[in-house]
Amino acid sequence: MRKFIFLLSFLITISIIGQQSYYDNVDLTLSGIPLKVELASKITNTHSNILSYSEAREALKIVDLVPGQGDLVYLVYGFAPELCPASPGNDNEHRRRDKSNFDNGTNDPCLWNREHTYPKSLGTPDLGTSGPGADAHMLRACDKKRNAERGNKLFKEGSGNSHTIDANSWYAGDEWKGDMARIIMYMYLRYGDQCKPINVGYGNSIAIDTYMIDLFLQWNAEDPVSEYEENRNNYMENTSNTYGQGNRNPFIDNPYLATRIWGGQEAEDIWGIYLGADDLNLESTVLVYPNPSSDIVFIKASDNFEINNILIYSITGDRIKFTNNTKSNGISLKEIPSGFYFLHINTSQGLLIKKLVVTKD
Repeated sequence: MRKFIFLLSFLITISIIGQQSYYDNVDLTLSGIPLKVELASKITNTHSNILSYSEAREALKIVDLVPGQGDLVYLVYGFAPELCPASPGNDNEHRRRDKSNFDNGTNDPCLWNREHTYPKSLGTPDLGTSGPGADAHMLRACDKKRNAERGNKLFKEGSGNSHTIDANSWYAGDEWKGDMARIIMYMYLRYGDQCKPINVGYGNSIAIDTYMIDLFLQWNAEDPVSEYEENRNNYMENTSNTYGQGNRNPFIDNPYLATRIWGGQEAEDIWGIYLGADDLNLESTVLVYPNPSSDIVFIKASDNFEINNILIYSITGDRIKFTNNTKSNGISLKEIPSGFYFLHINTSQGLLIKKLVVTKD
């Protein structure tokens, strides 16, 4: 049975702690549609700065910058390392472009523009150029000609570099498919039925949510989150930034949240707080209640499981409490301040980690 690594489980790096604080009031112990609803509410309520279409364009000149490469922006779907001027017949392959070379309406092959990862016309209704159509989490810098080649084709499974599959379908490329999946899932949570995943890709519907398709769950699992995506997410949350919207893309923070909601191919659990599919039987045998709690919490295991000891840790990895008296009437929380904690429950079948929320009046 898979064991959890202490340092990973408690998110001690600064960036992960920052992400977790964003989700302090989200019940991450939920799964399925209830977790989808919780996350949708969070990213909607924190989306306090609604960008205009022109502001979203300027945002891309910041959030799409190549890490450590000055004024160059990444071009989604691109795969060749060259910069303009382009080699003859090769200009659609470029992956980097100077941020100042935004589309000016000419035939210059070195221009870039906004790629609508979720094409405007595929929204129900059309996404337009405000609201969902100007959400910088969804828009990406793209080579002008390559953007036109994708058009409003639906995403479809493929391999290798990005390319047209047929008149109606497009493969995003091995390097970009995870990015696309996480954006589409964000748009579905943020804008609901207007941005159904099934309208923008080919795949099989998920049993618990017929608007979600397995293609995006597969891509999310196969293509890990990059530093580039993390940088975008961090900028977009911070409203002190000129074009910060105030919200995050949860699936960049932790791709496993998609697995937790919709199932499918198991993605990476960046936070290290969830059990893998092979360990779910352990989670179902231990009950923690009430949760949230203000003064006492009870831990009850099935008859064939023995709890050896229980530890409570803060989000920064500090041990707050330890007990091996698991047959007591509960664990007192009276001296523990309000906040987000982790229970380490050591059982005869392995280590189980569960979230605990302490609330005080």
